[in-house]
This record gives sequence, C-alpha cells and structure tokens, in this order.
Amino acid sequence: MRRLTLILLGATYLCVSLTVALTLWRNGGGWGAGVAALVGAFGLCFAFHGLIARALENAAIRSEIDAVREAHKILIDQVERLDAKVSEVMEAVEIDHHRGDELEGEVHMLETLVQRMQDRLEDRAELAAYSGRMGHNSVHQNPRSSALMDTVRDALAENRVDLYLQPVVALPQRKTVFYESFSRLRDETGRVMMPAEYLTVAEPGGLMTAVDNLLLFRCVQIVRRLASKDRRVGIFCNVSMSSLADESFFPQFLELLAANRDLGGALIFEVGQAAFDSRGSVEARNMAKLAELGFRFSLDKVVDLDLDLQDLARSDVKFVKVGAQSVLDQLVEVDGRLVLKSLPDLAAEDYSALLRRYGVELIAEKVEAERQVVDILELDIRYGQGHLFGEPRAIKEAVLAETGAPPQVLRPSPMRRAIGGI
Repeated sequence: MRRLTLILLGATYLCVSLTVALTLWRNGGGWGAGVAALVGAFGLCFAFHGLIARALENAAIRSEIDAVREAHKILIDQVERLDAKVSEVMEAVEIDHHRGDELEGEVHMLETLVQRMQDRLEDRAELAAYSGRMGHNSVHQNPRSSALMDTVRDALAENRVDLYLQPVVALPQRKTVFYESFSRLRDETGRVMMPAEYLTVAEPGGLMTAVDNLLLFRCVQIVRRLASKDRRVGIFCNVSMSSLADESFFPQFLELLAANRDLGGALIFEVGQAAFDSRGSVEARNMAKLAELGFRFSLDKVVDLDLDLQDLARSDVKFVKVGAQSVLDQLVEVDGRLVLKSLPDLAAEDYSALLRRYGVELIAEKVEAERQVVDILELDIRYGQGHLFGEPRAIKEAVLAETGAPPQVLRPSPMRRAIGGI
C-alpha cells in the first residue's frame, strides 16, 4: 500500500511538472525553458514531499516518546506502590514474628508453670500416701478430698477410664516407633480428669493399683492389636512404685505379664526419676522379676542428668526421658565447647553416646518447636516426643470396647481397697 501511494504521488508530481513546463513552452519560453521547468518543478515537488514526510515522522516519534514517558511514569508509580505494599508486609511479618516469639515464650512459661503445679500436686499425693501409711488418713479429714475420692472410685468402678496415646518418633526421619500411654478418668458428667487432679487422692487412697491395673490391661490389648496389624511399635506404660510394692496386687500383675511375656519387647514400664531413686528393696526386687520376663523400664521426669548408669543397667532401664528445653537450658560453653552444667567434663554431644554404652537410649520429650529438633539432633539424640510430632489422642471407644475391662472391678465399699486382679 505504501509503494502504491508513492507511485501515485510520483505520477501526480510528474503531471504537475509537465503542466508547468507546457505552460512556459506555449508562452514562448522555448523547449529549453520547458525542460528546465519540468525538472525543477519535479524536484521541488519531491523536496516538499520529503519535508512533509519528515515532519509527520517527527510528530509520530514525539507522540510515541510521550506515550513511553507516560507509561514510564505509570510504571514508576506502580513500582512505588508495590514497594510500599512490600514494606508494609515485611513490617507485618516482622511484627508477627516478634509476637510469635513472645507467644512461644509465654507458652513455654505456661507449660513450665503447669508442669511445676503438676509436680507439686504429685509430691503432695506422695506425701499424703506416706501420711496414710503412717495412720494419718488426710482424705477422711477433708470433705472436698473425700468427694473427689468418691468420684475417682466411681470412675474406676464404672470403667470410665480413657486411654490416650502419644507418638514417640525416631529422628530425623520422624517415624513413629513407640507410643506413650496416659490414663484419663471421667466423672459422671463426662468431664475429663487429668492425673494431676486425681492423683492427689488416688495415691493416698490406695487406688493407684486400680489405675495401673486398667492401664496395663488395655496397654496389653492395644499392643496385641497393633501386632495383629504387623505394626512393630512399643508402648510406654506408666506404673507407680506403690503398685510394685503392693503385696496383693503385684503377684497377679506378674501373673498377667508372665502369660504375655512375648510382649516383653513391646511393653516398657515407665517410672519417675524421683520414685526410681527412692525405691526400696521390695520395689527393686519386683522390678527384677519383671526384667526376668523380658520387660524393660524407662525413666521420665528426669531433672538430674548425672545418672548412675550402672544402677540403670542393673535395673534394665533402657530409656531415659528428659525435657528438650531442660537439656538445652543445661548447655554452657566451656573452653570453646558445649557441655552440660551437671557434667562439665563431658562434651554435650557425647552424653547420648555415653548412655548408649550402658544400653540406655535418650528420648527428648516435650518437643514443641522445629528449632528444638535441630538443637537436639546436634546432641545426637535419636528419639523425640512432644506436641510437634503429635498430641496425645484418645483411643476410640469402639477399640476400648473390644479390649474390654479386667474381670475383677473395683468394689466401692472398702475405701482403700484396689483392684486386685485382672
């Protein structure tokens, strides 16, 4: 189209030039003047064409430049707005990060306070149990404790005992290799009673054997159920020293485990460090009987890392649980290396290896944050437990119905009588 326009314009310019040349020739200018007029007019037409074309081209370029400048201004404005938005987002993220750190610190503080409160309640329960054995039954002296005792006894008698399982994982794969079992009682309204609440009366009232009875029976059935599904996992089952020392309960306890001795590798009995350290000869002898059947032990609530490893090995203690944050809080730097406050002569990363020499595995419990996982892995701790890996979850009622209850249940009349058989 542009070529055709150029040809037509050239033809037009030629016609105009011929017209001017013919006019001069007819007026007597001669053929020389006519040729000169033809050439001059033709050149003049193309000169004007070039000037006009250049002017139009410059105008188009200026228009495009103005459009580019306008687009550039719009782009700069959008970039500035985007930068402002990014700055706002970064400020919000930084504020949320600080709030998250503050919240995490508050959560840890709250957990610490709750743990201290639970430890104090358990200490009071143990003290009350000791007072009961000395003939000073505080439960009868306190109407509120008496009402709580009746609630606990009714919950045990009516089998309102729930089993909760929390995973223990291998690190760093985070594969579940164990579960820890927890017992929870429910009152007649369905309210869940935590151990810190019912232990204050169950221990001095002689009911811990009943709780341990139900928990053990269900742990055995759950282990059987998991084994039937080819799931090779173990279960930590809490047991009180009062149950191990009970002359009427322990023989039947031992009889049940002897009948299930094939579960020795999957059922691990857990006791607190303070109870283990203060155990008497009866408890130690009964623990040895369980070990002869192939059952192992675990220590939890560990606060003193300076352990008697030879004593642990003799007692078949194969696991030690210590709070992840408690271990990290023990770390101090001495001569350019990290050590534990209670063991300043041993590198912190060698502590787990030292325990393994005595056949004991260290488990970091109460793991709540990813940062704690990184830190405990640097200490060569191979197992972890905590809400980060999974919260304690109740076993479904249908499963508990399948496991049933021990044949003998708690009788409500004698206040200090516990379940004696399974």
